[in-house]
Order: sequence, then C-alpha cells, then structure tokens
Amino acid sequence: MNLLPSRFLDVRSAGRHGRAGRAATPALVMLALPLALSCAPAASAQAPELVFLSNITGTSDGAGALTTIEEQTTATLDALGAELAGHGLGYEDVVAVNVFLRDTRHFQGMNGVYRTYFAENAPTRATVEADLPDVDALIQISAVATPDDTEVISPSGLQSPALPYSWGIRAGDVLFVAGATSRDPDTYQPVRGDVQTQTRRVFGNIGMILESAGMDYGDLVSCQVFLDDVRLWGDMNEAYREFVTADDPPARAAVRGGLMNSDFLVEIQCVAESSDARAVVRPAGQGPGRAPLSPAIDTGERLWLSGMLAAGEDIPAETRNTLDRLNATLAAAELDFSNVANVWVYLTDVRDAEAVLEVLGEVMPEGAPEPTVAGLPLVGRLGVEIQMMAVR
Repeated sequence: MNLLPSRFLDVRSAGRHGRAGRAATPALVMLALPLALSCAPAASAQAPELVFLSNITGTSDGAGALTTIEEQTTATLDALGAELAGHGLGYEDVVAVNVFLRDTRHFQGMNGVYRTYFAENAPTRATVEADLPDVDALIQISAVATPDDTEVISPSGLQSPALPYSWGIRAGDVLFVAGATSRDPDTYQPVRGDVQTQTRRVFGNIGMILESAGMDYGDLVSCQVFLDDVRLWGDMNEAYREFVTADDPPARAAVRGGLMNSDFLVEIQCVAESSDARAVVRPAGQGPGRAPLSPAIDTGERLWLSGMLAAGEDIPAETRNTLDRLNATLAAAELDFSNVANVWVYLTDVRDAEAVLEVLGEVMPEGAPEPTVAGLPLVGRLGVEIQMMAVR
C-alpha cells in the first residue's frame, strides 16, 4: 500500500549501473515521486545546471517484494541510475544525496551497497531516519546532479570520511556541503557534549570545507538542520548565530531527524554560493525575525528560500497558507511558482502526505517539480513545512 496519489507513482525497468562498470541486470522497481527537473542554464558560465531527482525508492522487482535493506538499496540506486541516464548523466555527476532510512539499524547495510555505486569521489550526503510516504520502503533517496565540471573539496585539516561521501563538491559558483556532525577534524571521532558544543564543532568543520573551496560563512545560502530532539532548537540557535552573518544569514529549515550515531545531537547540511549580487529577500512589510535565518537569499541566478509554515484549521489549510507565504517571498524577488526548481516538504505526521500533495497539485503550475517528502517532525505544533529553491 502507498499513501501517495497515483499520479506520483511510476513503474519502470531500470538496469544496474555503477561507477565501476557493473554489468546491466534488468530490474523492475517502484519509483515514488521520480520526476526530475532540470534548471535552465543561467547566463553566467559559473552558474551550473542542476538536476533534481526526488523520492526514489525500490520496493519490488519482477519476482516480488524486496524486503531487505540491501535489496532495496540496490533497487533504489539502480532506479537513480535510470533517472540519471534519462538526463544523459551518470553516478559520477551526482553532487549531493539525501538518504532517508526508516530505521537507523539499516545504516550499515545501506552503506555496504551504497559504496559499490560511489566507490570514488562520492557525492556529499546526509542520512537521517525518517518516516517514509511509501509504507513498504526501507530507504528513500533524493539527489542533485549536474552535467557541468565539478571539484571534490577535501580540506587538508579535516580527516577524510570513513563513510562513502565527500565533505564538499563544488560546481561552478555553488558548493554542496555534506551533512556535518560533531567530529574531531584530526581523527573523525565524535566530539561529545551538549548541542551548543556540537553545533560549534559542526560549524568549525563546515568552515574548513568553505575555506578549501575559496569561500566563507558569508557565502552560505541554505542550510538544513536535523536535530535529534526538537527541544534543542533554542540552544542550537544560540551557537548557530555565532557563525552565520548577522545581516544576511542563510535560508534554513530545522526539523527532527533521527541521526545515525547516538553520540550526535545535530547534523547540518549546507549549500554555499559565491555571488556579488547576494541579497536578503523579505515580503513587503516583513522585518527581521528573531531566529538566525533569512526568508530567502537571492544570488542573482537563484533564490534560496527558508522552510516556511503557517497555522491553519487543518493540514490542507496549513499547506495553502504556507504556500501563500512562499509565494509572497517569491513575488518580492519578482518570481513566482513557475520559477521553482526544487521543493522539500517536511511533515510531522507522514500520513498527511496525500493531503499536502493534493494542495500542491492544485496550487503549483503544470510542470512544477515533484517535492521531496519525508516524515521529519517540525519544531513547534504545526504539521507541514515547505522549503523551495527557484531559478531565474
């Protein structure tokens, strides 16, 4: 059973692809929300073309249901390869991956398969435990890829990850930073402590990645904060604001996501973009808020919006009111929903996915990107938060 509307489901034949030239073995897999949107190339030679692939799962093959994490990871990554091939791309073109696991105990099994697909120069990655819209799925993946040249960022002062991901990948003027946890830069071992101690260590490591890419904290345009406990939000903010710029902090979403190591309280995944046109965008009449984030950061080529939410009498009303806020922010940058290239939907209760997607289908224009959808509980009492990125 799948709770998503049928228009978001597709069954395709996908071959097995890998960076090491794996032999093709046809497999029939179920893809949840597989639509990819390719952003139109910007005028600047430094503005990479980005391709977004959302909510890919693999729960069955021609012989029946896949029930182990190894089987589903293989099918999901095969499906990712098929989607990439449809855009003339391969695994080597992936710059960022988000892995959502139904159970943190599947982390090791997932990694065992994952590293065979990304044996060298693996994309940046964040992995969290989440409730998944497809009730049969153990793993769900969203990814970003580009046909443009990329550079793996490996800071000399930061121990190489023991897991299959890169600290950073730069494509033109955009830098994707892996989900960072509180690790000793010399040993890669966890640095324990309260959430403020860990947030400061996280940003220390992010700073090394930025510096190696020729950037700094002032170039951060968007961050996703995954907290082990949403009650840590206030304390995390106190440390977080020490590192982001006061006048134009990056756009942000902060939600609860189960982390892969019980020593960690926070994981932060970021995007940076070098731009002389950087500016904060706020709807008319809206002043700075108390949280260290901007409603949106405009870089001239792209608009990076924060995760937004709004009260309503029920989930459809919350969704509509949230979309109104997002639309007002887009309008302040002289954009609209037709410019949106990527959408994330965070849900306190993943069973609300169908209701949220129905409203999105009514409000968003034809051809709008399919959103990444995951059960990642919000800070506060509301049920839906939506984050977007738009291009000119």
